[in-house]
Amino acid sequence: MDFQLSEEQIMIRDMVREFAENEVKPSAAERDAKEEFPDDLVVKVAELGLMGVAIPEEWGGAGMDYVSYAIAVEELSKVDASLGVIVSVNNSLVCEPFKNYATDEQKEKYLKPLASGEKLGAYALSEAQSGSDAANIKTKAIPDGDHYVINGQKMWITNGGSSDIVLAFCMTNEELGPKGINCLIAEKGTPGFEVGKKEEKLGIRSSDTTSLVFEDCRVPAENRLGDEGKGFIVAMTTLDAGRIGIAAQAVGIAQASIDESIKFARERIAFGRPITKFQAIQFYLADLQTKVDAARLLTWKACWLYDQRQKYTKEAAMAKTFASEVAMEAAIKAIQIHGGYGYSREYPVERFLRDAKITEIYEGTSEIQRLVIARDLLKG
Repeated sequence: MDFQLSEEQIMIRDMVREFAENEVKPSAAERDAKEEFPDDLVVKVAELGLMGVAIPEEWGGAGMDYVSYAIAVEELSKVDASLGVIVSVNNSLVCEPFKNYATDEQKEKYLKPLASGEKLGAYALSEAQSGSDAANIKTKAIPDGDHYVINGQKMWITNGGSSDIVLAFCMTNEELGPKGINCLIAEKGTPGFEVGKKEEKLGIRSSDTTSLVFEDCRVPAENRLGDEGKGFIVAMTTLDAGRIGIAAQAVGIAQASIDESIKFARERIAFGRPITKFQAIQFYLADLQTKVDAARLLTWKACWLYDQRQKYTKEAAMAKTFASEVAMEAAIKAIQIHGGYGYSREYPVERFLRDAKITEIYEGTSEIQRLVIARDLLKG
């Protein structure tokens, strides 16, 4: 494993960093306050090739590696974690399962426009009673000739209101438990498929989080992604990749918290000198940067394993767990360094704290990640 970024990875980092600073950052606070989805920025992100970073060019993607993907999500999340998760979901939770499980016909019809950014995707697994207990799905898809008829409701769906294509995980045969779950491709505009309540959230407020309602929604059987009864496998393997994206998002939030703290501490005068001269502040920053670098390396290790086609489930869980907790710590310390200013919306660190919290929850809570890690350690 080479710790030196390649020329292509450095190019991606610099390109996304410049775009984030110049195009994304100026409107981030306003969009957060208004809970406004960044339609125009999603179009620009697509033009940069970031909606299908690791998808082969033949299927509409940029054909890069997963380290490049993590770098892109981190750089976007440093200025706007909402845009970071929009990009992450489309890449890892939507394009990834299409790449791994779709037929060539499905890739042509759905993956190409998703990876190119022509269309936006969402991943609909969670329900009111099935968050961490992902197998406890109540949304049903009953076979009816050459269609499935879907009835049920999905909740907390990122990109839910703005997506064109949704991967809906449904129970087809309850007697089989997880082996009775299928993943179905549902298109917006299909009769019986409606966007429900939009959530009012603590953080990542300019990302779109909604419920999705299915009432006698007929989806062609050819829209099943993967083999019959393999939907739960599709869901779980996809979440491994998704956790890398959230780890990268958390690293971005954490690094931004440090960067803003350094900037503020250099300008803030107390007792006749900048507060960077005080050992307490220096130790805060030193400890935080050490942890952020460790989180980034954990994330890149999971990416490297992915790129080497090796198993990375444990490493993705470790990266997400550690990075999300570091993001929370860095954001809290950033507010402390800013003092009273940090508690106001005049500075971005209060937004960083609100954004950081969800990284410990979605795509598997920290408690679930620890179960994943422990099971891997103790197997056999």
